[in-house]
Amino acid sequence: MKLVSFDIHTPVGTFTRIGAHREHCIIDLNMAYARRLADQGEPQPRRLADAQLPSTMSEFLAGGTSAMEAARQALNHAVALGTSATGPAGETMAYDPGSVSLRAPLPTPSSLRDFIAFEAHIAATSKRRGQPIPPEWYKAPVYYKGNHRTIIGPDHRLRWPLNTHKLDYELELACIIGRQGINITERDAPAYIAGYTIMNDFSARDIQFQEMACRLGPAKGKDFATAIGPCIMTPDDIPDLAALEMIARINGEVWSRGRFGSIHWSFPQMIEHVSRDEAVYPGDLLGSGTVGGGCGLELDRYLKPGDVVELEIQPIGILRTTIATPDERSA
Repeated sequence: MKLVSFDIHTPVGTFTRIGAHREHCIIDLNMAYARRLADQGEPQPRRLADAQLPSTMSEFLAGGTSAMEAARQALNHAVALGTSATGPAGETMAYDPGSVSLRAPLPTPSSLRDFIAFEAHIAATSKRRGQPIPPEWYKAPVYYKGNHRTIIGPDHRLRWPLNTHKLDYELELACIIGRQGINITERDAPAYIAGYTIMNDFSARDIQFQEMACRLGPAKGKDFATAIGPCIMTPDDIPDLAALEMIARINGEVWSRGRFGSIHWSFPQMIEHVSRDEAVYPGDLLGSGTVGGGCGLELDRYLKPGDVVELEIQPIGILRTTIATPDERSA
């Protein structure tokens, strides 16, 4: 499934829902599940659907495997009924993607950890400093904790941050935790992954390096925004992570290209490390770090106002961000 969070606009306000993106429509999973319950004779289908398949992504992920199974049942029922079908009281169940606003698929992760798991990336950044890869990097996967409250979604206009002169993108894949656990083994870790999404760890490099010269950070150099999206794709729809091609385009020009299979530390190894004597929770977001060649720092090229940044990893999709123009910068 391609799970999305989307806003619907009504006369009484805007509401965020979770859906499954399928071909040319978005199925409201909560509403589809209510319709399934109604068709089975349930007298209070909406109330039961809200309990078993909540309409926000954080609550949905907290429901674990039972909520995920309910989502599959809802999607299958909606597909069987057709896109013209409605909810139990005539509510809209299938939306034209152009009629709704996609948000970050997980608007507020419970935490954000971003790793540096590609050897080619740390080799390139270490070389720029005239240093070899630290031997400690090979002993355990290394990460920093980011700001999980500044997540942005697809087609967002990113306000220019912090008067930086070196705004950068980072081409990454991220996984989302779907179950609570502690001291999880590498072997068991795949069962804790709810899905994958594209991640752009935007960085103000001049601010970042100023901070990290003090042996702490990154902090303000990254905390202003992290983009994820356009969907969360469940693991069963990505049979071979290693084969995923990762592409970054700036204004239509390819700046970066790589394969996820070049990663040194796998997501199961990251989960094993993070969960050692520390619980992971549904909605935790783990970024892979930048694929080799997947950022402007390695290319000595940086973003400018007005740029359109597109990160593509199929079959997940394209994560697009527009950098604010000078007029918007001061807004």
